[in-house]
Amino acid sequence: MAAPKTVLVIDDASLVRLYYRSTLEAAGFRVEEALNGLEALEKLPLLKADLLIVDVNMPQMDGFSFLKTLRRSERSIAALPALVTSTESQAADFAAGRAAGANYYLVKPVAPETLVCFASMLCGLPP
Repeated sequence: MAAPKTVLVIDDASLVRLYYRSTLEAAGFRVEEALNGLEALEKLPLLKADLLIVDVNMPQMDGFSFLKTLRRSERSIAALPALVTSTESQAADFAAGRAAGANYYLVKPVAPETLVCFASMLCGLPP
């Protein structure tokens, strides 16, 4: 049996992290957490992450700044798939997500089945 895929959830809201963790773990994923982009950059080299779920609005380093920094890095983790989730839902927000390096952008609240479907797809698993 293959090891579970690891998702790093990067969000400053503890309830959102708990929701994503419980939803993804119930679907068979392993979940790690970071409170903001800076903490995520510190944790990533120590993890074997398969997917990033990134909030946009966070203190210290927001999601777009995190993704831009990650995508510019020379490390192998620079190409990790990233799913951005945010309450921001304007066309400019979606464009900013693409420009930062997001693979997909979902508007919160994200339904459990949608979260699992996108996480599975981005990890190369059947939905």
